[in-house]
Amino acid sequence: MKTVTIYTDGACSGNPGPGGWGAVLLYGEHRRELSGGEANTTNNRMELTAVISALALLKEPCEVELWSDSKYVIDGLSKGWARGWQKRGWVKSDKKPALNPDLWERLLELTDRHSLHYHWVKGHADTPENNRCDELAVAESRKFR
Repeated sequence: MKTVTIYTDGACSGNPGPGGWGAVLLYGEHRRELSGGEANTTNNRMELTAVISALALLKEPCEVELWSDSKYVIDGLSKGWARGWQKRGWVKSDKKPALNPDLWERLLELTDRHSLHYHWVKGHADTPENNRCDELAVAESRKFR
């Protein structure tokens, strides 16, 4: 399997409000940047959309090193929270509804196809690729102001 490194980030001006997401995919000498946004969204929706968009680009099953500054995304996947919510009909262990079930459903479908390794990175720190994702996400969110 090919090993692909993916960095993602989401941004939102207000929560909800105009938002954007960015992703950087690295494979060998290849690099691809992608981004998008929505006029009225939340930061967590943008974080999820960044990962979904990046994984959806992969044409074959891959070994994926996923880097994100979103504890929501990293913990939701690595700690199995999202799978638990899914099994309980998108209800959390505290009996409250899980947020963003549409995006989590799509993300779980994509993670089933690949072998993922999760890495949390401190946002706005010394990680150039994460900082680039933040720049992309913020630029997208500004298009909707």
